[in-house]
Amino acid sequence: MRMKTLLAALVLATPVWAQETKLDAAQITVALTDRTLSYDDGATQVFRADGATVYDKGRVSEGRWAVRGDQYCSVWPPSDQWACYDLRASADGRALTFVAGDGSTTTGRTGQ
Repeated sequence: MRMKTLLAALVLATPVWAQETKLDAAQITVALTDRTLSYDDGATQVFRADGATVYDKGRVSEGRWAVRGDQYCSVWPPSDQWACYDLRASADGRALTFVAGDGSTTTGRTGQ
């Protein structure tokens, strides 16, 4: 239900010409918590409420995720370095685009 409310708010707040809306901390938390995203390359990623994240592209990788400021951040062992990204949502909220500091993007889609 929270996701539907967020999606409705995003659609109403998004001008017709805008493709995506940058999410703030609260919106990132709602958009990712207990969600699974599917990527164009066949990979999936689960974002658990406890901060665990699991990426699977034929080989499972387990990491951690958090919201810091208005960014999604993740760390993937054995590294202890967190990487942070802006997160944008499509007008319908089903596509979430991670935007790195260098401008590169990765888009995942949710079935909800």
